[in-house]
Amino acid sequence: MAILVTRPAPDNEKAATALQARGHDVLLSPMLRFEAAAFEDDGAIAFDAVILSSANAVRAIENHAIRPRLTLLPVFAVGEHTARVARDAGFTNITVADGDAISLRERIVESAAAGKLKKKASLCYLAGSDLSRDLAGELGARGFTVTTRTVYRMVPVAGFTRAASDAFRAGTIEAVLHYSRRSARAYLDAARADGVEISALALPQCCISDAVAGVLREAGAMQVAAARTPDEKALLDVVERMIKASSL
Repeated sequence: MAILVTRPAPDNEKAATALQARGHDVLLSPMLRFEAAAFEDDGAIAFDAVILSSANAVRAIENHAIRPRLTLLPVFAVGEHTARVARDAGFTNITVADGDAISLRERIVESAAAGKLKKKASLCYLAGSDLSRDLAGELGARGFTVTTRTVYRMVPVAGFTRAASDAFRAGTIEAVLHYSRRSARAYLDAARADGVEISALALPQCCISDAVAGVLREAGAMQVAAARTPDEKALLDVVERMIKASSL
């Protein structure tokens, strides 16, 4: 029996390694695919700090002309994984939030209140094309000037890998890991297209957040659980609990 990981590459490899360390077999079938998006930046705006709501935002500017000047600035990263990718890319002054947009917003507000950041700082928000909330608007309402640069998009993958499709039919998938609402929707679309929707919904669905879990529940999945905190360790703990519960 295997755990199906739907997270996009390359981060799915990290999840696979962590699951294997816990003794699980793993199948990788990414439901979204990363694409860097072209954007212009003439250097006219003097930014005070950078907002990173995803590790993919760091990857998107790897070869962009904006990267050298941004790496010199303070960075607010949504979580520890994004912070690690940012450090590897050359960012050094990094404040880490608790894994979601709300805590990311609060870290920025707290830094300004503590005098570590200008109260009306100019922030460069490196974002994906699909945003779960209006972080720029929320910060703008608090006096910050936020310039959003859409630097990447996540494109739904048309279907499961052959190995995952075969595993659904053989009944050898034990649970599924979901990391975003968009990837959960892509999972459901792939299951319908592949003719395995009943099997796909019957499995334990392990979700990074309540918002992601809601997508699966609305689709009819009965065994759905969300991580207590939006990080991979908490998500892997959900896997252990759900597998244990399903074996009773």
